[in-house]
Amino acid sequence: MTKKKLVVISVFVFQALVMFLILNLVFAAEGGEAASSGDPTGLGFISAGIAVGLACLASAYAVAKIGSAGIGAVTEKPELMGKILVFLGLAEGIAIYGLIIAIMILTKF
Repeated sequence: MTKKKLVVISVFVFQALVMFLILNLVFAAEGGEAASSGDPTGLGFISAGIAVGLACLASAYAVAKIGSAGIGAVTEKPELMGKILVFLGLAEGIAIYGLIIAIMILTKF
């Protein structure tokens, strides 16, 4: 793993931890006794965040790989542009699937 990839992964992990801490502070300020009574809403928020985060990471990786390969293919054969756009759209759909799963998780509460 290169140094750049490690930096990107650590930035994403840091952002996730900061958002987790901020959500905990906000919900603790609203009602601290509800958090200690075994209310599972906190786990729902964590799972929704993980679903969106991992889906966006996978989508970004797929778009990067398909985009760079697509640029190389289009320079050699310009008629492949439509097919490359379809593949890019499918890769971006991964992030939308993660968002849909997160919405489904959050509507259970």
